[in-house]
Amino acid sequence: MSRYAAARIYALPESLDEMVGPTSGTVTLPRHIDWGPHYEYDLADQADLLVMYERVIREAQTAADLRAHLDGDLLRRHWTDLFLPAPARAAWQARFPELAPAAAAA
Repeated sequence: MSRYAAARIYALPESLDEMVGPTSGTVTLPRHIDWGPHYEYDLADQADLLVMYERVIREAQTAADLRAHLDGDLLRRHWTDLFLPAPARAAWQARFPELAPAAAAA
């Protein structure tokens, strides 16, 4: 794990239900979240959706970023498929135990 990932403080929402971002169509993330080449994420394409969610979780600076770009139901559905830094996953699962693998399997 990189020192950056270990030291980074990840933004977290107060609840998963407050995240009411888009669930369909295409999304272009703001530069402070996705600073690479211009890219539109097609939410109908699961690979695009997963990459977009990974980027938002890793790079969001505020809970408002999370609310604007993530959807709580989609996040719950795809949580185990996301490739995230261990500290980010741990922070989210500590706040939302229902995301932990044991809870998801129950």
